[in-house]
Amino acid sequence: MTWRRLRVIIQHLPPESHTMTALRNAMSDEELAEQAESGEPDRARWSQAEQLLALIVDRLARLEYVTVLANSDGKGRKPTPPEPIARPGAKPRKPKPKMSESSASILFDLINGGAA
Repeated sequence: MTWRRLRVIIQHLPPESHTMTALRNAMSDEELAEQAESGEPDRARWSQAEQLLALIVDRLARLEYVTVLANSDGKGRKPTPPEPIARPGAKPRKPKPKMSESSASILFDLINGGAA
């Protein structure tokens, strides 16, 4: 088998194959970002069917959340928004930083005319 033939065989493996997954897992964050920008879904870590299924589940969870909010009386505790399904190659969202007590008091003073 020639090197060219081997390269062609590897390039035409399905995206969810172990070989393609190992190649993508070895990529740096910059290379993953570059491929995301180039719009090549066939080089994603999941197949297109799996990506679409995850999207459907995320949208369905969001619809359920909105329906519960719309049909609640507003007096009780609000449900937390659904988290999207973690996708391979996508970094988890960073939590929003909490405001410290000193920052909160400075902001309170600014809002109430303390900076004037």
